[in-house]
Amino acid sequence: MARDDVPAELLDLDTPQGTARAHLHLPPGAAPAPGALVLGHGAGGGVGAPDLLAVTALATGLGLAVALVEQPYRVAGKRVGPRPAALDEAWSAAVAGVRDRLPGVPLVTGGRSAGARTACRTAPATGAAGVLCLAFPTQPPGRPDLPSRLPELETPQVPVLVVQGATDPYGVPPEAPGRRVVVVRGDHGLKADLPAVTAAVRDWLPSVLPVPPAG
Repeated sequence: MARDDVPAELLDLDTPQGTARAHLHLPPGAAPAPGALVLGHGAGGGVGAPDLLAVTALATGLGLAVALVEQPYRVAGKRVGPRPAALDEAWSAAVAGVRDRLPGVPLVTGGRSAGARTACRTAPATGAAGVLCLAFPTQPPGRPDLPSRLPELETPQVPVLVVQGATDPYGVPPEAPGRRVVVVRGDHGLKADLPAVTAAVRDWLPSVLPVPPAG
């Protein structure tokens, strides 16, 4: 879980779609974070999802900052989000706001499920150093007639890590050049084996962000 002894710094961020909110978690100690993760939530969930909190605790423990971003529709109390173009517009503005708070710091963007999709689509615009996808929803369950979301995973021109549950009904995307896929026990919620989730992220992060040396 995220560190309960240090409350997150809340940043209200103006976007063309309304106010987004970032829960900024800084690493312990006085040294500034050399890198940060900016992570979004799923379509019907929030930033308190177990996998997001586990990754937050991991990254701050490694000396990195983490901003968990609520889309404007969630801040406004709505359960259903807008169309992808509006999500992308709000997300890009929110990432820019986090950059203002952490100037000069390289950012990995990402999130779980729909948040991962948004981060992939906007990776070139946000200047992400990498993209972290937790439970990427490749194909809607039982809807082979709908297009695959795999092209979204191919949008980033930077390293991508996908952590996917072995029994995820949305399927498991394939690996590709620049894209690592780690399959862990569990389904789309990624709750069954959080240590495996964080182990995959811990192994990948030093390849995209300047993780401080241990100790």
